[in-house]
Amino acid sequence: MMSRRWNGGRLVIASHNEGKVREIRALLDPFGADVVSAGALGLPEPEETEKTFIGNALLKAHAAASAAGIPALADDSGLAVTALGGDPGIYSARWAGPTKDFAHAMRKVEDGLAGKTDRSGTFICALALAWPDGHAETVEGTISGELVWPPRGLQGFGYDPMFRPAGYDITFGEMDPATKHEISHRADAFRQLVARCFEP
Repeated sequence: MMSRRWNGGRLVIASHNEGKVREIRALLDPFGADVVSAGALGLPEPEETEKTFIGNALLKAHAAASAAGIPALADDSGLAVTALGGDPGIYSARWAGPTKDFAHAMRKVEDGLAGKTDRSGTFICALALAWPDGHAETVEGTISGELVWPPRGLQGFGYDPMFRPAGYDITFGEMDPATKHEISHRADAFRQLVARCFEP
């Protein structure tokens, strides 16, 4: 089945996470999208009840597209730590608690890795682009790396200060945002989505 193309105009980013909105807005910039966040529109945040990144991205994208009456792009992403059986995974944000305390979440990961030699992990990003009529396109991107302690750097957000991508000696937290935009799990997912829905 042919993928559906986004034909320009207004697009909702179905997120209330300002760090995420900032990164997605930068990635969408070349396509002249008139971007507005779900937070700015006062849309409610749906409860993430699915068991996969793709499932939760679809849930958020459909909710925003339906409420706003225009196409919506949702991201569901997180950190899967090998030695923790893939945790925190889809619960990455929830590990930070209601106050979004990622220093606490990173400490929880580090505590879980105590005594373990495997410190590998993968950032995963699922993107769902949904239209008000119910149609949606989905992709999933990844980047692998190692988890470091203590956390390093003040760039990025979430678990970035403890994630050192493979082939680099600095964490996402220390990396220039432009470089992160080129290599991250979100960038990988975006390349796939752009090829499918945005490029002529």
